[in-house]
Amino acid sequence: MSILSEISKSAVLRVEERKKNLPLDKLIEMAQAVETRPGFPFEKALSGRKTSQNADIAFICEIKKASPSKGLISEDFPYLTIAEEYETAGAAAISVLTEPLYFKGHDRYLREISDNVSIPLLRKDFTVDSYMIYEAKLLGASAILLICSILGAPELTEYIDTAHNIGLSALVETHDENELRMALDCGARIIGVNNRNLKTFEVDTGNSLRLKKLTPDDVIFVSESGIKTAEDVDILRKNGVDAVLVGETLMRSPDKKAALSVLRGTF
Repeated sequence: MSILSEISKSAVLRVEERKKNLPLDKLIEMAQAVETRPGFPFEKALSGRKTSQNADIAFICEIKKASPSKGLISEDFPYLTIAEEYETAGAAAISVLTEPLYFKGHDRYLREISDNVSIPLLRKDFTVDSYMIYEAKLLGASAILLICSILGAPELTEYIDTAHNIGLSALVETHDENELRMALDCGARIIGVNNRNLKTFEVDTGNSLRLKKLTPDDVIFVSESGIKTAEDVDILRKNGVDAVLVGETLMRSPDKKAALSVLRGTF
């Protein structure tokens, strides 16, 4: 069984347990009672290059304690401080890992960060049930992650529609042409291209360049994983990429503001 299959199976079991304590209908009722910031703020935060010629590539800065490929990334994990540093440094949005077993995430990280920053938040988790979408809204997210390689077209369409209907954006993650085609056919408004092969963990930022050429101009395009240098960002910038999602490079830096400036090429 691949690591992605293991994580997905773990997510299914997690949702099954949570439904015992909080049934879906009650969760939906609670989520609908939460006021959503209007106008899909996550999409707005990433679409600057589509609305202004002077806008720079947007940065989604990630908060994660660990990953399956790198193990423990941040033993000392002051997630609130990190989130505030990202906001001060000019991040367009923040990605917060909530997957508990393989990434050592927790829902409370997202909830507490939502209470302390004003920029949009992405719930970074392995969405395998619509239950998790309503959870994301309740936790204060403006967007969810949907991964094509663990979802079929019917589920992907349903989850995108569910998110949009409750005011959340969906970052739809792809890795190859088939997944990109499926994402577009299912109504994705934000495409993420994972430069990391989740089966081998090999990273190739050229994957974003290849799939960007196949993506309609009106769809927001995000490059994910393996972005380590200002040169990496500049290549993506010159090829029309709207945003980058950066995690480990920033998490390992003691000075998040300086690290983001370096990546932007303004340091």
